[in-house]
Amino acid sequence: MLRKNRLFTPGPTPLLPAAQYAMAAANVHHRTAGFRALYSRVLADLRQFVGTGNDVILTVSSGTGAMEAAVSNLTSPGDKALVLTAGKFGERWKQLTSAYGCAVDVLSAPYGQTFSLDQVRARLGPEVRAVYMQATESSTGVRHDVQGVARLAHGSGHDTLLVVDAITGLGTTRFDVDGWGIDVIIGGSQKALMIPPGMAYCAVSERAWQRMETAKSPRYYFDLRKERKAGAKGESAFTPAIALVAALAAALDHIRQNGEGDVAAGRDALIANAELCAEMTRAAAAALGLKLFAASPGAALTAICAPEGLDSGVIIKAFRDRFGAVVANGQGEMKGQLFRIAHIGYYDYLDTIGIIAALEQVMAGIRKVEFCAAVAAAQKVYAERSSAKPVSSGV
Repeated sequence: MLRKNRLFTPGPTPLLPAAQYAMAAANVHHRTAGFRALYSRVLADLRQFVGTGNDVILTVSSGTGAMEAAVSNLTSPGDKALVLTAGKFGERWKQLTSAYGCAVDVLSAPYGQTFSLDQVRARLGPEVRAVYMQATESSTGVRHDVQGVARLAHGSGHDTLLVVDAITGLGTTRFDVDGWGIDVIIGGSQKALMIPPGMAYCAVSERAWQRMETAKSPRYYFDLRKERKAGAKGESAFTPAIALVAALAAALDHIRQNGEGDVAAGRDALIANAELCAEMTRAAAAALGLKLFAASPGAALTAICAPEGLDSGVIIKAFRDRFGAVVANGQGEMKGQLFRIAHIGYYDYLDTIGIIAALEQVMAGIRKVEFCAAVAAAQKVYAERSSAKPVSSGV
């Protein structure tokens, strides 16, 4: 049987064809007027995509590079940092803040859970210089209450900055970045923006820019002030990932087209699509008698527990070997216990129905399955939730 390789992982995600073409044609020099115009347009479009009036910075790195920049640029050795963690990527904040000599206070929740606002409130005080958290913990599929944490961080009147890793959150989750007071929000190229890994971006508040002037941690390549100064002239401080910038421009154009000429509207359509596909997948899992792992699931991905006594690697291998479909295993302590199906970016109804039908086939090799039950559950959600209009015959 013919198989096509397809990505259903929370990063990298399926590539937008227009972005691939743009990469192939990106034979330009970065210190030219043409590229400066392209770079300036990308930065302006990213501000609309994020939904902020703040400056947006591009870095040539994975999302972790921007996470590190959010520590090195905003803290001094000995500063107290509150890290909120409930999974593998929350733990990365602990490692980064520790590496820069912060006095790290860690508020942990078990994998699959989230922390309560009462717990956060109890840890906040005038000595906390910054709070670091995820929007969506992509190792578990959990969505955290960013708005609630922002209200607590800024409601006390203390000079506490809020930094949010929204690498899988942007384009799958609704944020009011400026209204909530998110000081740094971080995204990655290989997620909802539908292009390959290699670039990260972050929106930075004026409060955070002011903090950088007094922060004492060492920085050079990831000195965000250099990128801000260069970006104002349509340039990057160092050699940019030219082909990825061209791909990003094409992806943002695609998002604008889906928003009928408005990037923000296109982003909202992208989020609505992720929410719908996630709801369809959750309904399908329930129809198969499978349990969700996340207590408060986000729209970026769905984490599904493997049946009792079965290593989730068996399910992942069956997806790959039988259908060429790549789904993700659990991470950290949850490896072998769950599998994760993403709904990010260039991913639609047919992709969702396809992976659900494949899941039925995979599960049929493990235990008795009522074929079409999961697909029907997903279709029912689509019929109830979708605002799609009937397709015209053109007659």
